[in-house]
Formats: sequence, structure tokens, C-alpha cells
Amino acid sequence: MIPAKISILTALAITTATLNAQPEAATLLTSAGEAEITAELDRSIADGLNFLATTQSDDGSWEGGRFGKNVAITSLACLAMMGDGNTASRGPYSDQIMRGLDFVLESTKENGLIASQANNGPMYGHGFATLFLGEIYGMTPGGGDTALSSRIHESLVKAIRLIEQTQNEEGGWRYNPVPYDADVSVTICQIMALRSARNAGIEVSSETIDRAVEYVHSAQNPDGGFRYQISAGSSAWPRSAAGVASLYYAGVYSDDSIDRGLEYLMSTALPGATTASRSHYFYGQYYAVQSMFLAGDEHWATWWPAIRTELIDTQLSDGAWEDRSAGRTYGTAMALIILQMPKRYLPIFQK
Repeated sequence: MIPAKISILTALAITTATLNAQPEAATLLTSAGEAEITAELDRSIADGLNFLATTQSDDGSWEGGRFGKNVAITSLACLAMMGDGNTASRGPYSDQIMRGLDFVLESTKENGLIASQANNGPMYGHGFATLFLGEIYGMTPGGGDTALSSRIHESLVKAIRLIEQTQNEEGGWRYNPVPYDADVSVTICQIMALRSARNAGIEVSSETIDRAVEYVHSAQNPDGGFRYQISAGSSAWPRSAAGVASLYYAGVYSDDSIDRGLEYLMSTALPGATTASRSHYFYGQYYAVQSMFLAGDEHWATWWPAIRTELIDTQLSDGAWEDRSAGRTYGTAMALIILQMPKRYLPIFQK
């Protein structure tokens, strides 16, 4: 069991150095979820990963429909491959991850911002790219003693400092790297990046996390859902999933806001049992499945088989999932990350 409350400064799961050094550790990590992983699920994942591998650009990036070459979508595609146990130096998709990593590192600016020319709302991309760097740094053998680790470490530290410096007075973040306004959607990206970096051993400001928690709490409505910004607005299930996940990744594990948020999600967005809006579907389910996984017990037991069935049923014949806004690469990467939750390979998903 996870303690009722634990600071991000002390919340740390199984070290990935052990996982890399001892392959049997991977078996231990996944054994608890063996009943959650079916042959049909494995086939679906294999087809999805093959789609991603065959659609990577020569420069290591993936395109995101109308968004073009994008650090967020490239990072998510790499995370989807890492979710199956691959790293930049190990596994059948190591080459794709390494080339994606090169693209992200080359997209890191001197001030720490990770952005490609095609990025729309750069802090979205920055958050996902920083999360990717945190996860791959934690999964890279040799810690900080290799040239690759040193390169990742330098970019990761810069990226984290940028997040800390651009938090606004309310405690959140918005589209651009300036401390002006904020919304829940961008804020969760930064919170996950901070958590991943801290898990990998990077120093993270506890004050930044505390202020982020205050911001997320302020964005919750009486119905348990979360609004887009704290000033006003109605609840919607995708950003509500992000709100709940924000609190978990900020180190809050037992909280009335979490309980009410989970209840809101169960009543408005449970796959197959509700008529939830399909707008921002993959984004919402990405955060919802993480929230249910961290909640555990009946929340996870109810949500997991429902979303597993829904995603497998909606996979296309070429192995992809379609997102009408951001394209197939985005939809496929998000679907794969969701479907690989029980495998628990990514450090941030390890309890």
C-alpha cells in the first residue's frame, strides 16, 4: 500500500538501475498484473508498435498531423515503445527510441525549452518531452557515468529549471514559457515531468510542487470534476482526469479532492458504461487510466478491463488508432501507453 500522504521528494518506486541490471526484476514488476495481460492485448500492442516503427521520420521525429514534426508526439511515441520494456540501448525498438531521443535533445534550447519549429503551445511539448527525458534517464544503464546519460542529464536539468521558473503566481502553467496565466491541462504535463525527474534523482523544488497542488485544488468544482482554469468554467471528464492525476503525481495520495474526482470520472467517463464526449478522448483516457491505476482496488479493477476492451475494439487494421485532431501517431502512442500500464516498465508507473 502507498502511504496516505507522501512528498514528491520522498516518493520513489523500484529503481530502474535494478531493472536494467537484473532482467528478472521485470518479471517481478509485471507478475502482479499477469491476469490483466491477455494474448489479445499482446497482439494489439505488437501491431501498434509496428505502426509506430514504420512511420518514424528520418530525423527521428514523428509527425502529428496538422502539427507537423513535434517533440510532444515524438516523446509519446518513444514512451509507448519504452512501455514495452525497450530502452535506447536494449530491445527491438532501441534504434527508434535512440533516434527519437536525438531529435528531442537537438530540440532543446539554451534556456532549457524543448521545442521544435512545428510546436503549437510549446509548454505542452516541453512537458511531455521532459517526462520522456526523465523516464529514459532513469532507464539508461550506468547512471550518470556514460556520455549518453550526461547528455540527457544536462538537457533534463535545464528543462526542469525552466518549469520551475515559469510557474505563475496561481501555481500553474500555460501554453508559453512565461509566468502569466495557467490551466489544468498544461499544468499536469509539468507536474508529471517534475515527478519523473525527481524519481530519476534530479533535484526538484518542493515549493513548486506545493504551489501546483494548491492550484489544482482551486480548479475543482463542487461536482468533483475540474474546470479548465481556476477563474470559472464547467467540469469535463478529460481535464478532470488530468486534475486527479496531477494530485497523485504531486505526492498526494489520500485526499477528498481525489475521492470526489474519481467518483466524477466513474460516473461520467467509464468506458462502455457512459456516453462520455469523445472530444480529447485519448488525452482523457491517458490520465484516467493512470488515476485509476494509482487509486487501485475497485477503481482499477473496474476501469482497466473496460478501457482495454474499448481500445482493442477500435484499433485499425494497420495497427493504429485514429485521433481526428492530432493524427494517428498521437492516437496510437497514447493508446499503447494506456494498454501497457499493467506491464509497469516505465518508472513513473511503478508503485
